[in-house]
Parts: sequence; structure tokens; C-alpha cells
Amino acid sequence: MKIGIASDHRGFLMKGRLIELAKSLGHDVEDCGPQSTESVDYPDYAARVSSSVASGEIERGVLICGTGIGMCITANKFAGVRAANCNDSVTAEFSRLHNDANVVCLSADQLSDQLADQILRIWLKTEFESGRHARRLQKITDIEIGAGTPLAGTESNAES
Repeated sequence: MKIGIASDHRGFLMKGRLIELAKSLGHDVEDCGPQSTESVDYPDYAARVSSSVASGEIERGVLICGTGIGMCITANKFAGVRAANCNDSVTAEFSRLHNDANVVCLSADQLSDQLADQILRIWLKTEFESGRHARRLQKITDIEIGAGTPLAGTESNAES
């Protein structure tokens, strides 16, 4: 799988480690910057990865900043990007199983190296479950393109 990874200055060291981990798992990894720990603006790097995911140039993205929140907010501005800020193995797994997240956002300040590695491993290997979740993702896409409303069809499709 082709993966793009970027960070801000606070996530730079974690980015390097996760690039090596993803490569060791057999993935083709593109380092989307930055190339040092000098202060940078995270939206610039989130946009690099997210635009590549949105265009299909890469299949998935990994974004790292101090909390993961800023990267996640930025990534979700791109049509077709489903970014999830994951802080444990459960959020990593379910972001893929139920939400088909194609970008994972991580906190350089709050995650240990071991936990960040565990999250990335789980997130990369977990497949989308589809089924009822596909219908829900379609509703998100419809909202994104202005073709749907949040409550359209809710009553008839309320199964778990």
C-alpha cells in the first residue's frame, strides 16, 4: 500500500520512526515533510498528504502533530478524506472497521513510541467492514458534496 506521512516540528521524530515501521511492514512510504525539527505550520503538511489521498495518488495518510487535532481538522477539509485522531488501539481499529478512515492522526506529545507503533500496525492491517457502515459513509459523502441532509432516511435505516 502507498502511504504518505507528514508531521509538524513536534511530530518530526515520531514521523521518522513510523516511516521505518511502515516500510518494515512492506508498505511504500512517501515522506511528505518536514525535513527537520524547525518550527513549521501543520496545515501545510496536512494538506500535502490529504490532497494526495483525495486525488488517489496515495491510498492512506499518517499525520502527526502535538495533539493530532490540528492535523485532523485540516485533513477533513479535503473531499474524500476521512481522518481520525486515534489515541489507542480501539480507536485505530474502529476508525478503519466502521469509518474506513484513510488518514490517521497521531499525537506526538501524548503517545509513547510503543503505543504509536501499535496504533499504526492496527490501523494499517484493519480492513473496512462495509455492510451497514457503507450506507453511513455514503451519507457522509452526500453531505460533503451537498447532496444529502443529516437526517435523510434515518428512521428506516436505524439498525446498529
